[in-house]
Amino acid sequence: MDEDTDIDTVASLLGDDCARTILEATAAEPLSAAELAERCSVSGPTVYRRLETLREQDLVAERTRVDDDGHHYKVYTATLDRAVVDLTDEGFEIRLSRTGRMADRFTEFVEDIG
Repeated sequence: MDEDTDIDTVASLLGDDCARTILEATAAEPLSAAELAERCSVSGPTVYRRLETLREQDLVAERTRVDDDGHHYKVYTATLDRAVVDLTDEGFEIRLSRTGRMADRFTEFVEDIG
């Protein structure tokens, strides 16, 4: 588990219907908060709270999209690729693998071995 990952927060997110729907939907395609609120059948503020927690745990990424008429809006993409939970003598451990750009993954790899 990396230092920034809080197992209780991640477990809570994975146990939450709205957060799971956000992760599943944004794994398929980038979506706006309004689109996510509709898919989750919840209010905008509820989606924004989940998105904030998902972003804090680096499970979704936020991007700015410009539409044809020049308006800017945020879309969200899942960065979580895999979550593995192990039960050890010391308690639960969680290992997360995240999707990302190849350059970012290479930098993380080099920093881990250095």
